[in-house]
Amino acid sequence: MEKEIQEIPKSLATKTELLNRLKKSYMDKSGSHQATTTRIEDIGQKLIDAEQEREKSEGQMDIIKTQREYEALDKEIKDATEKEQSLRKELQREQTSVEELKSVLEKEEMMISKQEEDVKEEQSKIKVKIKEKNTELKKLQGEEKKITPGLEEDILFKFERIIKSKSGIGIVSLTKGVCTGCYMILPPHFVNTVRRGEHVEFCPYCSRILFYQEDEEDEALETAVIDEEGDEEEEEEEEEEEAEDEEEEI
Repeated sequence: MEKEIQEIPKSLATKTELLNRLKKSYMDKSGSHQATTTRIEDIGQKLIDAEQEREKSEGQMDIIKTQREYEALDKEIKDATEKEQSLRKELQREQTSVEELKSVLEKEEMMISKQEEDVKEEQSKIKVKIKEKNTELKKLQGEEKKITPGLEEDILFKFERIIKSKSGIGIVSLTKGVCTGCYMILPPHFVNTVRRGEHVEFCPYCSRILFYQEDEEDEALETAVIDEEGDEEEEEEEEEEEAEDEEEEI
């Protein structure tokens, strides 16, 4: 139960992590949007300067006197025009980019808002679940207090240690001669001892407490054990009788 309570917030951690990733992505894109906006302003100013430079050169065409001056001024106009066209293309690219980023940011804002709602909803659910589990845990602890006074301290200590080390599963069934905690085959005599239930028995492999699960094969196994024990007793009796006969002869 305690482990279940610890596991409950994991769903919130997942949603919170997703929210943090969305916010980080938004901040990165927002930085790119701001940088692009700044570049647009810079390109716009350069474009204005290029236009003014071209217009100034065009205005000087009326006052030139020589062919050489004409050729030099014509080159200035062409260079200014090319620069102006290049800046216009660059400006269009950046404006397209900033519009795309703006659209993405709007979508991510909606996603963040939705995720924040999910996180709040999950937080509310977790509070309810934890409260319910804590109530259930207190009930179990109360039942435990009623049972544990009759148990030996060393058995109780072992059981609590097993629960902590075995994922909360401290008691398992013994079925078909196999411990269902570690799935190891146990000796027939030990199976029969667990079946009698006279004492608390621990699995020799995984240390979990065992209880006997009725099974036809186990009944046959028990019968075989009893027969084996009977045969051993008969052999002991025969040996005792032979020893007595030998003493009489002497």
